Amino acid sequence: MDIPQPHVVIVGGGIAGLAAAFFLRDAPVRVTVLEGQPRIGGKLAVSEIAGIAVDEGAESLLVTRPEGTDLIAAVGLADQRVAPGTTAAAIWTRGALRPLPRRQFMGVPSDMRELGASGVVSGAGLARAGQDLSLPPTPREGDVAVADYVAARFGPEVVDRLVDPLLGGVYAGLASELSFEATLPALAAASRRHSSLAEAAGSLLPPEPAGGAAQGGTRRQVFTTLAGGLGALPSVLGKESGADLRTGAIVRELARTADGWRLTVGSAADPEYVTADAVILATPARPAGRLLSSVAGSAAAALGEIRYASMAIVTLAYPRQAVPASARQGSGYLVPAVDGHAVKAVTVSTVKWPHLAEAAAAELDIVRCSVGRIGEEALLQRSDDELAALAAAELAEATGVAGAPAATRVSRWGGGLPQYTVGHLDRVARIRAAVAALPGLAVSGAAYDGVGIPACVATARAAVDQIMTYLGSARRGPGADCPPR
Repeated sequence: MDIPQPHVVIVGGGIAGLAAAFFLRDAPVRVTVLEGQPRIGGKLAVSEIAGIAVDEGAESLLVTRPEGTDLIAAVGLADQRVAPGTTAAAIWTRGALRPLPRRQFMGVPSDMRELGASGVVSGAGLARAGQDLSLPPTPREGDVAVADYVAARFGPEVVDRLVDPLLGGVYAGLASELSFEATLPALAAASRRHSSLAEAAGSLLPPEPAGGAAQGGTRRQVFTTLAGGLGALPSVLGKESGADLRTGAIVRELARTADGWRLTVGSAADPEYVTADAVILATPARPAGRLLSSVAGSAAAALGEIRYASMAIVTLAYPRQAVPASARQGSGYLVPAVDGHAVKAVTVSTVKWPHLAEAAAAELDIVRCSVGRIGEEALLQRSDDELAALAAAELAEATGVAGAPAATRVSRWGGGLPQYTVGHLDRVARIRAAVAALPGLAVSGAAYDGVGIPACVATARAAVDQIMTYLGSARRGPGADCPPR
């Protein structure tokens, strides 16, 4: 008699859930992905604006971590990878667009002369930042907010006008709340080896190219994307996984059974019950906590402590002649929250990504404006037309772009970005310890070890390894002549 394969159910069809399904493709298991939304992909989506396919969510991934690029290669999309034409960026602050210092690590400067030449901070701010080189080591007991530690070394201006905008671009969060250990782990570790934070930052940066960047030296590639947009990845990943992908399948309850798990799917009036030998929760913190509330109360409580920021991407298409040449000198700019603007980051996509410029046939420039930080929910309650008009007005003020955009698109990401506030690493440790006590259960996604695609993929790999170890031990266990059902 044929022995049925173990059934693994993955709750959540974002990049983490789809990666987990893909990693299980060659395992002797049956895989079902349950996604509550009408489509798979989570925060990866692509659609056309002015006839050009442009990402609505995440537009690039780090190549300095191999998990994302390895996954792209594994699904056969390596030949679709493209590199940015430029990563040079600016800060719109103190009334002008000012170059982002090159020798910095997430806004933490390593070269005081370059910081001064950029004009990002005032003379007084530069003088205070320079004190980092002579100050005694700053004591640190446990986790602290990024702003607290960086300001102790450099003063508040570096935090407000450099560190905060870079962290805001990644997390839509505030340096005054975000965890130093969780958001900048490499720098936190290096700061224990150097009394100067500038020296710690410098130790993490690649050497200057021979001759310097200004003399034509090359810099290592940091980001990549796909020619069709990163939003094209989920559908390929789902297909290549061979899993049963179900959309519109909201999981409302997770319960332990004598020999596995039972998931309640659909409405209370017409529930469907799905049984599984193992479950991977690849959802944001809140739905994961809700599902764990009846089986792992301590994990659910810790998940409930993770806040999320909402944001929107306003994409604007302009006639090429409307965009000044000065606005096309780099990939875009960041905006400090302290300056009071709604838009926190701008990417001139047709400059950053040459393949988009080719698609635009020299007729259009595509500009992505990121709107919304933690605590700015009222701003995001404005209509699409209002947000597009606001983004266009601030873009015109910063760059001098002329006239109205030829096309606009507003993509909203409600509760899209987890906030790694002080104590996040301890929180995650509590979640994982509680989940590990439940055989056949694992968690993955952006709530834990990083919000970028490579970090999410890494959590998927870890979850799959955990589940397969459990299924293997269950087969070998006493009285386990056949897989658990």
